[in-house]
Amino acid sequence: MSKNVCQLSHRIARVRTLFAAILMIVCAFGTINAGAQSVTPPTVPIDIAVPDGNTAFLVGHARGSQGYVCLPTSTGGTSWTIDAPRPEATLFTDLLGQDVQIITHFLSKDENPNGFAPSPLPLGGNATWQSSFDSSRVWAVATGHIDAGTDPASCPHDGAIPCLRLQSIGNLKGPSGGRLLANVSFVQRLNTNGGAAPTTSCSVGQTQLVGYTADYYFFAKDK
Repeated sequence: MSKNVCQLSHRIARVRTLFAAILMIVCAFGTINAGAQSVTPPTVPIDIAVPDGNTAFLVGHARGSQGYVCLPTSTGGTSWTIDAPRPEATLFTDLLGQDVQIITHFLSKDENPNGFAPSPLPLGGNATWQSSFDSSRVWAVATGHIDAGTDPASCPHDGAIPCLRLQSIGNLKGPSGGRLLANVSFVQRLNTNGGAAPTTSCSVGQTQLVGYTADYYFFAKDK
């Protein structure tokens, strides 16, 4: 009995510690000045470099999937083509050895387009990142890319989906005024691994999800 009580006490203490740490990180993400965080992205080629005057303030380690659809080719065959694109991923940060979800990544309609948004907006939606803490969002489109495996520091894995620079085309505060992603100006997708198009044969209309991991860095304009 005594041993069981001790084990239960240790579990409760660990849960309390983890819960307190999560509260701390939520509060920090909700109030921190973007320029005050210590986030240092790797050096990247000019093709995906973020312009001066923007500073990284947040990084999320993503696990997700990239969708592909089988389409006919001009030569009468078929090939796998990126679907829309339709990324789906969950971004985590490490907290006391545990992965804590901080952001979800998906496709949705840009509800608050800015001056960089295309007109008209794509009917299929745009790449979206939404805070798991305050539901603030950023929509972005790719404005630069490098092939995976071409830069050892930022994009080292051959055969993966490209590494990207994405520019915000819209931001939105959370329902209660949360601003974690409301001021994001650029996103970098780096250190991609996996997610490339299947190499198998396919039939028109067939779809397939391919798993990938990546690091997403979020930037805001300097004040």
